[in-house]
Amino acid sequence: MKMAEKAARIQQILDEQHPETPVPLDHADPFTLLVAVLLSAQTTDKKVNEVTPALFAAAPGPVELAALPVEQVKDLIRQIGFANTKARHLVELGRLLVERHGGQVPEDFAALEALPGVGHKTASVVMSQAFGHPAFPVDTHIHRLAWRWGLSDGSKVERTEADLKALFPRASWNKLHLQIIFFGRASCPARGHDPNACPICSWAGVRKRLLEESQRPRSGNRPLMDSP
Repeated sequence: MKMAEKAARIQQILDEQHPETPVPLDHADPFTLLVAVLLSAQTTDKKVNEVTPALFAAAPGPVELAALPVEQVKDLIRQIGFANTKARHLVELGRLLVERHGGQVPEDFAALEALPGVGHKTASVVMSQAFGHPAFPVDTHIHRLAWRWGLSDGSKVERTEADLKALFPRASWNKLHLQIIFFGRASCPARGHDPNACPICSWAGVRKRLLEESQRPRSGNRPLMDSP
């Protein structure tokens, strides 16, 4: 099967099984989405959604966030992994949003990635889900599924992002990012996976890769918003 045909068939399966793709992190605007995605690293969506209501009540916007003591932010997010570092990043992020961007989340990749705690994946989520710009956020789990399905060589996340963008229509990137997350959780998990029962692995010709994957050491870290 040609790669383009494989990608088209995978997209059809994802469209059939996950036609709706709500953002799994609770948010009300670009600012609250940015904060939630930043918090989600090494943490589950569920845990982030449990702590953000109190945080957003105390800091509904960048001005309020910048004014909070780091210790107060830390206390509000103490259940989240790496709370100390994230608390410092959040207060500094609030300050820089006020000083550099007039209290608004910038609609620009470079400006977002210049903020503390904001990497390319986080910026891609905000640009795609908050502003509607075509992007294909790739975390370690989407990276793993793309390799498992034979869509990329698994060498590095940047390569996977480029390969997925080349294989799928630009207009579908924002939805596909979430569809792959939902599919991974429901049908193609990292552990205890039966490739024969998987709607994609059962035909995608990646059994050798699945065997290799099963023999790899497992990491205990599971980043957020894209964790299948």
